[in-house]
Amino acid sequence: MGVKAMLPSYELGFYALALTCAVVYSGSGIFEASRDSMNRKAFRDGIKPGWHYFGRKMDVADFEWVMWFTSFRNFIIFALSGHILFAKICSMVMPQHRAVVYMLYGLLAVLGSMGLAYLMIVLSHCIILYSVSLVKQKWLCYVAGLCCLASFKVEPFSSWQSGFVPGVFDLQDVLFYGGSGFTIMRCISFALESCERKEGIYSIFDLLKYNFYLPFFFFGPVMTFDQFHAQVSTRGLQRKDDEMRNIRVHAVLHVGAIIAVDIFFHFFYILTLPSDLKFVNRLSDWSLAGLAYSNLVYDWVKAAVMFGVINTIARLDHLDPPQPPKCITMLYVFAETHFDRGINDWLCKYVYDHIGENHDNVVKELMASISTFAITTLWLGPCEIVYIWSIFNCFGLNFELWVQKFFQWEPFAKMEIKLPPGPVMLHRKCRLDVRLSKGKQMPNRTRTAAPVRHQSSTDGLKV
Repeated sequence: MGVKAMLPSYELGFYALALTCAVVYSGSGIFEASRDSMNRKAFRDGIKPGWHYFGRKMDVADFEWVMWFTSFRNFIIFALSGHILFAKICSMVMPQHRAVVYMLYGLLAVLGSMGLAYLMIVLSHCIILYSVSLVKQKWLCYVAGLCCLASFKVEPFSSWQSGFVPGVFDLQDVLFYGGSGFTIMRCISFALESCERKEGIYSIFDLLKYNFYLPFFFFGPVMTFDQFHAQVSTRGLQRKDDEMRNIRVHAVLHVGAIIAVDIFFHFFYILTLPSDLKFVNRLSDWSLAGLAYSNLVYDWVKAAVMFGVINTIARLDHLDPPQPPKCITMLYVFAETHFDRGINDWLCKYVYDHIGENHDNVVKELMASISTFAITTLWLGPCEIVYIWSIFNCFGLNFELWVQKFFQWEPFAKMEIKLPPGPVMLHRKCRLDVRLSKGKQMPNRTRTAAPVRHQSSTDGLKV
């Protein structure tokens, strides 16, 4: 239940009307700017021929999106369609061995797309972390896992390893670092879960089945090993009521989103326009605001489509994958700014909650958030932009906790209770979750570091 649900209907209608008018007005300015600047020399690299019958060119500034749905499209459709076909046959004929079929198909797909050298690199890291997990020492698993991750993110080790896999198509680098990074995260999860297991240890065969599940291999999301192993080992494959209907609805929505983005790129050059600062200075304030907002929403749509398609296939395989990212327009606090809930779950389980415990102590929370962002920085690839992003998000996350603890002092809490209810106060109560019961404070909400998010430890209202 959010703040909007608490507001009167006429206020909601007013806000919706005002937002619609603002979007339409700013969008008209962006459309005119896109139409008039279609043939500018400065935009020659970012705008290419598109729909000739409409007289529109296409914004191709995002090479990754363009590659997914042009030259790389056929490979994606072929690989995922093959996985769906083999998975369906296996689930009907021998459901108890479906994890083996997933692994074999994933191995063949990785071998066919990236070559034998890349497959050997990935297998070598799997063997290293499996060997470390035999010792059953968590600290050693962390050290080995983070060193393996650094070997793909820090020079000169990353260049040395990528040198074994010469590029043959445009997304070679994306697939190399994507598959390698997610492989290390999965191997660390496997090693830590093996340490937690009281009787015996998981086999390397379990690790290979977990790592080479094709829909998750290159682009995630990351399911922790305990969740994947429990779900993929289930023999009774029965679907819930309306589950197939929901899968079909989500599939249609994702196809619709892809079509909508393609239309948008032909009429609104939101990615190319900001590349020319002189041209941007001529735009109105409304157009600039709309341009910035469109870029934020596009980043979310891109992540939502990528994870949504993958999650739809995973649900066809009777898995319950992490949810897609939350819409950027519904984010109010640093604790919810995330794009990959798989990485979020991984960080929460193995780093943030492990160090921060109940997230009530300011010092432990600071240590937990710093550790979380240190690993996130390594995961994203250390560079100046990532450092800036991590520092400000880490500060914002802890600042929210400091404000929460400050206003939980009894004088402020009593003053807040006496104030009349209103949208602002309701919003603050939702976020800070301040409660008093006979002079005693209730447990705090569990918080996480951006871009990660965790469920609330109390039953407070959520925005």
